[in-house]
Amino acid sequence: MNLIIDIGNNSAKFFLFNGEQIILHTRRERNYHDILQEWSRQYGIERAIVSTVTNLSSEDKAEIESIGCPVVWFSNQTPMPIGIKYRTPHTLGCDRLAAAVGAASKVPARNLLVIDAGSAITIDFVDKEGNFCGGNIAPGVKMRLKALHEYTARLPYVEKDGDIPMPGYDTETAIRSGVIRGICHEIDGYINEFRENYGDVFVFLTGGDEKTLINNIKNRIFADKFLVAKGLNKILSLL
Repeated sequence: MNLIIDIGNNSAKFFLFNGEQIILHTRRERNYHDILQEWSRQYGIERAIVSTVTNLSSEDKAEIESIGCPVVWFSNQTPMPIGIKYRTPHTLGCDRLAAAVGAASKVPARNLLVIDAGSAITIDFVDKEGNFCGGNIAPGVKMRLKALHEYTARLPYVEKDGDIPMPGYDTETAIRSGVIRGICHEIDGYINEFRENYGDVFVFLTGGDEKTLINNIKNRIFADKFLVAKGLNKILSLL
């Protein structure tokens, strides 16, 4: 059994893999102790890999390393089955790399566009030779909704769930539709541009807002909410 820990900006996600199959998964905003101890007692965890985009405290690191199996702390220095052409690999987010590995392992020898719609939206390109070439980073859904409220005098904060008509019929729907439909147009534009430049490009969509966006993207894409975890599991299986 492999334990995969993916720590993002707002929460940590835990996955238990048997081979390539996800057996269990859960999310925690804080206090990892209970899930780590429970899974350590109940399952034969052989090894673990941790990807984090935040700086963990020494206490959190010690808690993770106390589970009683070898723990890999994933970074751009970890051996992985793709190349990195990014000019500053030391600044490259682990989640972006892991998603790229997950995509390349599912669809090898193809040009890939990997879209991760989380706190931020990352749009990354992996060429058919298996090289991470780079990408773009933009604000995510909640970040845009929050910014519209905080940087204006009268616009309210709007939750992401609800109607997104075209056009919006009141201020709430105008904001929600403007943000979500705007992101979808943005994504479609990127897909069209990459296909113009590189021909055949297979597109993955993952991340916490995958369900919010997928039905409003015009281009054909493949959605996999667990792409980062699958990439981390692939990396761990090769070590």
